Amino acid sequence: MTILEANYIEKYVRDRMLFKAEQLKIEESDRIGLVGKNGSGKTTLLTILSGNGEADEGTIMTHSTRYLLPQLKEAKSKKSGGEVTKEYIDKALMQKADILFADEPTTHLDTNWMEELENRLKKYRGAIVLVSHDRYFLDQLCTKIWEIDEGSINEYKGNYSSYIKQKELLRKQHQEKYEAYMEKKEQLEKAIQLKERKAAKVTNPSPKKLSTSETREAKPYFAKLQKKMHQNIKALEKRVEKLDEVEKPKKQTAIKMDIPNQEKMKGKTILRATDLSMQFGKRILWKPASFEIKAGEKAAIIGKNGAGKTTLLKQLMHERKEVSLSPSVKLGYFSQNLDILEQEQSILENVMKSSFQEESMVRTVLARLHFLREDVFKPVRVLSGGERVKVAFAKVFLSDMNVLVMDEPTNFLDIEALEALESLLTDYEGTILFVSHDRRFIENIATRIIEISNQSITAFDGGYRDFLERNRESTRDFVKDELLQVETKLSEVISRLSESPTEELDLEFKALVAERKRLQDLKKE
Repeated sequence: MTILEANYIEKYVRDRMLFKAEQLKIEESDRIGLVGKNGSGKTTLLTILSGNGEADEGTIMTHSTRYLLPQLKEAKSKKSGGEVTKEYIDKALMQKADILFADEPTTHLDTNWMEELENRLKKYRGAIVLVSHDRYFLDQLCTKIWEIDEGSINEYKGNYSSYIKQKELLRKQHQEKYEAYMEKKEQLEKAIQLKERKAAKVTNPSPKKLSTSETREAKPYFAKLQKKMHQNIKALEKRVEKLDEVEKPKKQTAIKMDIPNQEKMKGKTILRATDLSMQFGKRILWKPASFEIKAGEKAAIIGKNGAGKTTLLKQLMHERKEVSLSPSVKLGYFSQNLDILEQEQSILENVMKSSFQEESMVRTVLARLHFLREDVFKPVRVLSGGERVKVAFAKVFLSDMNVLVMDEPTNFLDIEALEALESLLTDYEGTILFVSHDRRFIENIATRIIEISNQSITAFDGGYRDFLERNRESTRDFVKDELLQVETKLSEVISRLSESPTEELDLEFKALVAERKRLQDLKKE
């Protein structure tokens, strides 16, 4: 059942059209993910559909209650960003609106809280339209994707991964159409060239071989033949002009960077932590831990908010006595610190200033980050926040380093920029050490996981999926043991209740039954 319908919606920013949509429908059980580049109008569309803003054209028809969970959270000095976000979410869910519009609801949330939010939103009775740069989150929740692309709003069925597959299918179809177009064009152009060569060979006969009267009779014949050939050539040229031109699909250029000391470091341990611990006053972040990182590994540091991920990153960089780095290591640190950029210089000038690479490689990397052709000559001062983050990353990425250290590199990036970043990091043959809450980013990049949990550091050899599967197996074993203990206690309590029932035993019985139910539910997951 349709609970909101928007028809012929248009929104402009000054004279520029931000987006337009002929028709948008929200059904009562929809879970819609809204995606698009930074600045494409996602927040504006949510504001309009939620009734908190107006379109320049079009109508919205609904009798449903609506609530907007905003993107910008109020700063509260005594509370963390995650705590503030949770308060906003609790308030939004308490409204029990027919349609919940949520703008970046996972901001500042760690993995555990994101999973809890996913479960709460799955149980939500109304429809949900949400903006998120977290692709894993979109996969877990969404049944539709709305994409704002160059002013148009397109709908795709399924979750984010399904949307990507559909986009890839469209890209392949585009490639096939382009190849068919180029094949037909080349055929016609070759036919034109052949006819032009034949026309050039059609000349008047030699007077030495023919009499004067024969020459006079032959001239009109050859002139007519040449005219016919030129008509055929023009007809072919018109066929080329009438072909429906298909734009050439964009292809990514392969990245093969020169990395300092790469051969010298290959296969060797480049970082070793031995009995490394950290505490602030009486608060222990982690107890003594030992682990190592080899050249070429891409290690993700994960853990709950406040576990000490950024602290660990800094301890490893500052080379405490418990940490040793290979003399061949050259660190490059990316923390989205935009102070490294010169505002009046161009994108290219900023990156080239500290680049270890040739200009052709710099421009290739900038193109991957969607700074194409003349874009690289834009001064930094005119760029958006997300664009400046990309330039700052490129500046560090292309500098004289072989170990890239990153603290939450995906913050403030739209999905397109995030996937461009992933593409570069996947191709990169140096070592990467990073902190991130973005589960899909970790999954796509990491070859090693370093987890901070329960005041301990554990290093896991393998990717994020393998790590999660191992944890699931450990959880299943733990739940199985716990369930066995609860059922044993339950049998004892039942036996005692049958002999001499008391209120205290009855309460214990009810608590054990509830705990057994909780563990049985966990076992099913």
